[in-house]
Amino acid sequence: MTASLEIACPTPLVGHESSVVLAHGEGGRLARRLIRDRILPRLANPYLLAQGDSAALPRAEGPLAFTTDGYVVTPLFFPGGDIGTLAVCGTLNDLAVAGAKPLWLSIALIIEEGLPLETLERVLERVAAASEAAGVPVVTGDTKVVPRGAADGLFITTAGVGELIEPIPPGPAALQPGDEILVSGPLGQHGVAVLTCRERLAFDPAPRSDVASLVNAVATLRAAGVPVRAFRDCTRGGLAAVLHEWADACGQTLAIEDELLPVTEVVRGVCELLGLDPVYIAGEGVMAVAVPAGCTATALAALREVPESVQAVRVGEVRQRSAAAVLVWRASGREVPLDEPLAEALPRIC
Repeated sequence: MTASLEIACPTPLVGHESSVVLAHGEGGRLARRLIRDRILPRLANPYLLAQGDSAALPRAEGPLAFTTDGYVVTPLFFPGGDIGTLAVCGTLNDLAVAGAKPLWLSIALIIEEGLPLETLERVLERVAAASEAAGVPVVTGDTKVVPRGAADGLFITTAGVGELIEPIPPGPAALQPGDEILVSGPLGQHGVAVLTCRERLAFDPAPRSDVASLVNAVATLRAAGVPVRAFRDCTRGGLAAVLHEWADACGQTLAIEDELLPVTEVVRGVCELLGLDPVYIAGEGVMAVAVPAGCTATALAALREVPESVQAVRVGEVRQRSAAAVLVWRASGREVPLDEPLAEALPRIC
């Protein structure tokens, strides 16, 4: 009796592939070619071109802030943004609202087998554009490929390092009665844009995401000498999640007014039709800011100097703790508790 063993290569090693194959993530010839031909030319900088297992970075002047995040948005491209821009701006914003000047980024790509290489290149070009616009290089990264059906096209994980700049905001635990609450722009634009694009809802005009860097808005407040108590970007859970987080941290009650909340007509119309409340919907280019009483005018003037926060407004105040952690004055003339979101109303939006 004789036995034969047949070994088949799971992926054809061809030279003109048009989509990602498993071998692109296995460290061999195709993986090296993917990095050399499609990734490095778009994200090139001295740190990344060294192609080490880690980036050798210069010494920073002061203490550092470090953040990490993951992006699983679907679809990958939506009105006003895409997963690449979102990954860069979202990471920059996490550093900015911590009081840090972003210095360096890392990006890891989890790619589904079969993703068109043209799509990957488009995403990388958007990563490069957002990184270049911010002056914050992608200094290291990683690429993995998973089988079909395992990643919904493309997932991105990031890390960011920034230098903390004095004065560092003390954070929400420092909020005091009399402090005032501002938001830097209209609420809910990102979540509504992704939802309507994903579900192919025909609205005219189509909602557009507000994906943008908040770095300049934070720097402008710092330059104006505004003694900010706390910053927070209004992502998953929207402004409502931020307010509950802050209320828990400081032990006070945060009160806002429904009629003061900035909401575009397009977002308001979509929310009314679908039974959503903009205060719970994510933005990706808007933040909440808490400042001491008497500093609101200066803070708003500074924010309105920056295109990303030109529509900044005051929306509420901090009060001594009452029965409810967060209150909202509704247009009906009643002040009622604002419930904490139990889960994201619109999944897979970032």
